[in-house]
Amino acid sequence: MTRTPPSAVQLALAAEVRRCGLTATPYQLERWRRQLWLAPTEQWTDTQAGGIRPEIVHRAAWLAALSRAGRSISWAGWTCWALDDTPQTAQRLREAVSQTLQRPLKRAGVALSRIPQGDGDDAFEARQKMAARLLTGRRAIGRDLDGILRAHAAAAGLALPPPRSVSNVFHTRLTEVGARLLIGGMDDVSPEELTEAWESVWTGPREQIERIGAAHITAEQTGIDLRALSPLAHGLRGLLRAVEEAGDRKLCAAVRTCTKASGALMMLLGRADDDAKILARLMDDNVMWDQWARIGGIAPDGRLGEAAIALSTAQYLLVPGWAEDLTRYQALMDTLLATPAAPDDDGLER
Repeated sequence: MTRTPPSAVQLALAAEVRRCGLTATPYQLERWRRQLWLAPTEQWTDTQAGGIRPEIVHRAAWLAALSRAGRSISWAGWTCWALDDTPQTAQRLREAVSQTLQRPLKRAGVALSRIPQGDGDDAFEARQKMAARLLTGRRAIGRDLDGILRAHAAAAGLALPPPRSVSNVFHTRLTEVGARLLIGGMDDVSPEELTEAWESVWTGPREQIERIGAAHITAEQTGIDLRALSPLAHGLRGLLRAVEEAGDRKLCAAVRTCTKASGALMMLLGRADDDAKILARLMDDNVMWDQWARIGGIAPDGRLGEAAIALSTAQYLLVPGWAEDLTRYQALMDTLLATPAAPDDDGLER
């Protein structure tokens, strides 16, 4: 197929990207525009001052820096859609997050539309079998982020805040329950089963898990089911419903917040190799470290990172107070990022 010759404005933007020390061909610029990662071409030029608008150059240079031959820019593309916050980019975002949330089912050959509903025995048994299929061939994860960091800190003789929760959020006992929750929601897992699973891998203070259990009992006596506050209360269907029903502005705000937070966390963990105080400060927040950072805060390029951002987005939309907690944690991370690096033994900053 014959390519259309590049336009003057495409050549001008490619030249501006080169001035930034990066490379973007006119054909790349056109692909990014088609993906809605760049604004429509008619919006590139500053009609008052002339030339390409600085924000367009900045976006194109950022995309050029992220691009690698044969590789997707992954959830960085979601960030572009969320930042632009238009009905068109919000729809792309909605589709991407929804498709990502459904990947475990697709990988296991389970169709969402085929998951039976209702509390009948046959429907329950069918859901249990589907949940088991999600775990087929899954490699057991020996340690989560918290465990890995604690092991490295112990080897280096560094003191960290004591564990407050489970030893490994990806322990087999928890993933088995998690698969059932994803397929059928809280109705398919009894409170006793959930408590036993958590207790089996709990490493925090015993009185803490006892307080959690007591809080559930007290709430139940007043007619409140605290399990209904879980993002998995209604399984995958509940997660997808939250994404589908969120307004465009709210969905874009959720993804902007979650991608910014994950980027900040990854930068700080990179610095923590040289400054253990950073890690201690991050772990000191017993809400967001245990409920976000060690579960889905780390978002590498690729499908694993997309899954992390999608899960964080669903929590942002579904869990009362979670968005405010993440905003508070972001303020902590911003403070740590703004703090000068600790000096080496020779007095030089790293």
